Amino acid sequence: MDLSVITENFVPVILVACLVVGYIIKNTPVLTSKVNDYIPLVVGLLGAALGLVMNGLTVESIVYGAVSGLASTGLHQTFTRIINSGAAE
Repeated sequence: MDLSVITENFVPVILVACLVVGYIIKNTPVLTSKVNDYIPLVVGLLGAALGLVMNGLTVESIVYGAVSGLASTGLHQTFTRIINSGAAE
């Protein structure tokens, strides 16, 4: 599999924007814990919308945007686990 297709279409701007939005949703005290269950859905849809706006109306731009948005959830979880494992030692 050629990874250049993935890295070429991976959009760091979408990743960071979705990471920020997800962080704000997670840390807003007014929102209930039920909203936290929908953060991956929110950032996935936001990523798809941003991909659409940034790269035009193609299936690829929507899919790559959604994947970049969902990657922000995984990135947040990775950072959280690294920070929490370092604090436990």
